[in-house]
Amino acid sequence: MNIWIPITIAAAFAQNLRFMLQKHLKATELSTAGATFSRFLYSAPLVALLLVVYLRLSETPMPDPIARFWIMALTGGLGQILATMCVVAIFSYRSFAVGITFKKTEVLQTALLGFVVLGEGISAWGLGAILVGFTGVILLSNAPGDNDRNWIERMFTPAAGLGLLSGILFACSAIGYRGASLSLGLDVPFFARSCFTLAVVTSSQTVAMAIWLYFRESGEITRVLRSWRVSGLVGLTSMAGSLGWFTAFTLQNAAYVKALGQIELLFSFIASTVFFKEKAATREIVAMLLLTGSILLLVLLA
Repeated sequence: MNIWIPITIAAAFAQNLRFMLQKHLKATELSTAGATFSRFLYSAPLVALLLVVYLRLSETPMPDPIARFWIMALTGGLGQILATMCVVAIFSYRSFAVGITFKKTEVLQTALLGFVVLGEGISAWGLGAILVGFTGVILLSNAPGDNDRNWIERMFTPAAGLGLLSGILFACSAIGYRGASLSLGLDVPFFARSCFTLAVVTSSQTVAMAIWLYFRESGEITRVLRSWRVSGLVGLTSMAGSLGWFTAFTLQNAAYVKALGQIELLFSFIASTVFFKEKAATREIVAMLLLTGSILLLVLLA
């Protein structure tokens, strides 16, 4: 099995844990922006420390980034922040499920953008696996509450527009991270490239969000610091998840990584049925079977 596969699965699992912790913070202590900021504030120093320790122990010199690295890394970091804001905004609309469906087009958009920006294509089997998974996501995102509206009407809504924009921005983020990592040179060990890229991105995101909160949400930074017990866990799981994603992006086509990362939906489905005893609809079972098939195709053929 290619190493990027278990790394991606572990990253998706860690991301699931982070979302659970952030949901708790959002419900009990912090604003949406504050809960998002906690991820960067507490993970950035951990990533920087990990980078320094790894470079020292492995006797690897600090990577020497070129201009392309900074363009790709900072563009990716900004894209991730803006994409997250779009997703949060989607939930203000009744047709949020349609918006999330459009957000899930990020896998296909990542494949297209990867070809345009990095010149990376995908195989026919890989495209087939992505399309099978996308079909499952559409089934899963089509909430019953929206079935009383014509699909065409549901496409031309603010939620759909935000969902499509978030998908584009998430695709830009993934391609930016992979492009930045590759620009460091293949002679640099892959873990050093992914860790260095992550350190730069999380540091820039921390500074950008700190400035935003200082001017737009007075006192929120203080509340994030006071919630250090839970926020620290958010930072730890964020570092684990992000390091996994960045390493996978360094090793493999970003479209494949994004497609396999949809296994996170399976984790959520299993948790809801096993731990919360929620009954699954037939549509959801079919969707999960399609996602499982897509993931198996990627694992066996990629």
